[in-house]
Amino acid sequence: MFRKILIANRGEIACRVIKTARKMGIATVAVYSDADRNALHVRMADEAIHIGPAPANQSYIVIDKIMDAIRQSGAEAVHPGYGFLSENMKFAEALAAEGVAFIGPPANAIEAMGDKITSKKLAQEAGVSTVPGYMGLISDAEDAVKISNQVGYPVMIKASAGGGGKGMRIAWNDDEAREGFQSSKNEAASSFGDDRIFIEKFVTQPRHIEIQVLADSHGNTVYLHERECSIQRRNQKVIEEAPSPFLDEATRRAMGEQACALAAAVGYTSAGTVEFIVDGDRNFYFLEMNTRLQVEHPVTELITGVDLVEQMIRVAAGEKLPFAQSDLKINGWAIESRLYAEDPYRNFLPSIGRLTRYRPPTELVEPSRAVRNDTGVFEGGEISMYYDPMIAKLCTWAPTRGQAIDEMRLALDEFELEGIGHNLPFLSAVMDHPRFVSGDITTAFIAEEYPDGFEGATLAPDLLRRVAASACAMNRVAEIRRARISGRMDNHERVVGSDWVVTIQGERLQASIDADRDGATVTLDGQAYRIASDWLPGQPLARLTVNGTPLVMKIDKIPGGFRARLRGADLKVHVFSPRQAALAELMPEKLPPDTSKLLLCPMPGMVVSIAVEEGQEVYEGQALATVEAMKMENILRAERKGTVSRISVQAGASLAVDDIIMEFE
Repeated sequence: MFRKILIANRGEIACRVIKTARKMGIATVAVYSDADRNALHVRMADEAIHIGPAPANQSYIVIDKIMDAIRQSGAEAVHPGYGFLSENMKFAEALAAEGVAFIGPPANAIEAMGDKITSKKLAQEAGVSTVPGYMGLISDAEDAVKISNQVGYPVMIKASAGGGGKGMRIAWNDDEAREGFQSSKNEAASSFGDDRIFIEKFVTQPRHIEIQVLADSHGNTVYLHERECSIQRRNQKVIEEAPSPFLDEATRRAMGEQACALAAAVGYTSAGTVEFIVDGDRNFYFLEMNTRLQVEHPVTELITGVDLVEQMIRVAAGEKLPFAQSDLKINGWAIESRLYAEDPYRNFLPSIGRLTRYRPPTELVEPSRAVRNDTGVFEGGEISMYYDPMIAKLCTWAPTRGQAIDEMRLALDEFELEGIGHNLPFLSAVMDHPRFVSGDITTAFIAEEYPDGFEGATLAPDLLRRVAASACAMNRVAEIRRARISGRMDNHERVVGSDWVVTIQGERLQASIDADRDGATVTLDGQAYRIASDWLPGQPLARLTVNGTPLVMKIDKIPGGFRARLRGADLKVHVFSPRQAALAELMPEKLPPDTSKLLLCPMPGMVVSIAVEEGQEVYEGQALATVEAMKMENILRAERKGTVSRISVQAGASLAVDDIIMEFE
């Protein structure tokens, strides 16, 4: 077995590999850029080596710099994680030439299956059903339009070396094909150093289901069942689960056997994933093979009990797989929520900055439930503009899908994260969505259910009243503390009453409260709620039970009540005395400023281009500017017809959130 391995990656996957290596007694070496000097993976590793400036194309994807780090450290093997050099054949060849083990597949397998164009051709030759498309290289935007018309709209424009949703666009017409081709090409060059693009038919209403395979160098190949990855936004997976709620046993077996056959055909070893599109009749079509560890591998580990990173290391060391296909059963259900530094209230645009508070839920493994959080950040750390915006992968496991969803709801509500925009509210809202709960999902789920973006969840009436009752009980605790303040004037004693008025989500509820040593009973419009909690004023997280059912809320004090965040909702809950409630009714509403004639930068980033001029008339949907953030190009479009009166920035400018880009008449 190896004595020392180098992890040619960063963030949560580097931390994940370090954990398994530590468990196996293997020393680890981290590499880091200028931006990652104080990163968590650097702190966790036994040693760390600096490899260059912050941009990945000057550090993490420069093979010579990784090779220098290997020589400095004396590492015997390298785990590439995912992204960066994980599917780079030249990197695998460089390691082989140096006599260093690559904890991944052979270079020829990477060449055969890691390239999307080549893998599709090989799959077709092997008789595997594939999605119609054009596998040749595309020279320019007009060529992309011509091919798109031949294939038939809608089409998917994809980077051959792509992954993680980067370098991918859906085009429904010629204009979108032109724009999508150029953006995909730019993103591919920036992220992967390879700007080759191909086009395939976009299958509407599909499910994205993938098979995890594992193979050793002794001829053994197994599949570890499937993962449902249909909840996606801009082709980037957001929520994954294992197994799929859609597959039956016959389809699962057929997909698994086909995935293994494809892996064996190219002499594959190590962990890999074969991705399929599955239609409503459970017909499946080969999409691509990822010759690396997937981001969503934890859900497979939770339902099989197999540590995939450990098996990758053992396979690279020449060991045989310790199990056969018949040994790999499905145990329970696992769900993964990807926590991104993306603001759902600003159309999921990237957000960067310092994590002023980062308190994940407690990880645990019990017979009836499990909570796992794979992360690469810490409280006080910064989310950089140079890398992928993923903060953590929160996973839950339980014996059934419904129980796993319940555990995820609580875990998301317990996750404390402040300082940046993030998608926790959106993840929570999906967990409550009827279509997700029923398992009736496709890759179009987010586009169909949130066509105008995410504006927060509206809580069901019963849950809303549970929150209102809890706020009333919490307000009583705070009022008692305020009534006991020292230094009061003589003959002035404050009495905490039992009658209150609660306003929440546009509702006004009459409340009365009766407290005892064990909690409080709050009656709202005749309905009684028994509240138990050890919450104290000032604590940002409130864990309560309401009529015996757990309830978790993030709490901030506001004048006259609380800001409560849970289940995707961000609520202002006011608890007034009857007199205060009457006076509050007379207060005027404060209106936000009018920004309708301004184009504001929706996220921190750099201006790539300005597509219009001062004095130009623009129309609804017309491209105005392109801003790059987190390695993704974002095209900002006109919301309505108008005339540009002033342009405040030019290409190359770095902007903060809400900086003015242009003004309109």
